[in-house]
Amino acid sequence: MPNCKSFLVTEAERSMSGDARDFNNIPTRAVIKFFFLQCSAPKEIYAILTETLGEHAASYATVKNWVAQFKRGDFSTCVAPRLGRTKTVTTPEIIDQIHELILEDRQISAKSIAEQLSISRERVGSIIHEDLDMGKLSAKWIPKCLNADQKRQRCQSSEQHLEFFRRDRNDFLSRLVTMDETGLYHYDSETKQ
Repeated sequence: MPNCKSFLVTEAERSMSGDARDFNNIPTRAVIKFFFLQCSAPKEIYAILTETLGEHAASYATVKNWVAQFKRGDFSTCVAPRLGRTKTVTTPEIIDQIHELILEDRQISAKSIAEQLSISRERVGSIIHEDLDMGKLSAKWIPKCLNADQKRQRCQSSEQHLEFFRRDRNDFLSRLVTMDETGLYHYDSETKQ
């Protein structure tokens, strides 16, 4: 069988040009199919692959699965598209709807959002944390970092303040009102909270 092994080595070298551990590649399947058509058992095919490719050989389970597929009459060496739900939930429209719900009520729960939009709780969490880049702080959804729009708005308001300051320095501070978050500890002796 020297010709078969040289074919295997040639195909294996071609498949090694990509990720050597990717056994979903077509050349490896073609080699398994070739030996299957030569009436080799899965153990024999696995032994040849291991002898030729060493640690880069497909596992015995992979060889066995492909031989079983070939026995069923499916000789395609490509992976069939898998069934299941497509990822159509993370759309700009859904992201905007979630963002609007959060802006309406900063204390809304991800579970409530999921129920209102009929999508999974995990997907809502992913959109909030990854797409909107928000997190919960004191039971309120807040942006983790300022996005480009928020930075632009802050620059514009700073420029307006600077313009007011240039117009009338003495009157500026008397008209300026600033606010910030303040955490206060309050103990109610009646409710013990």
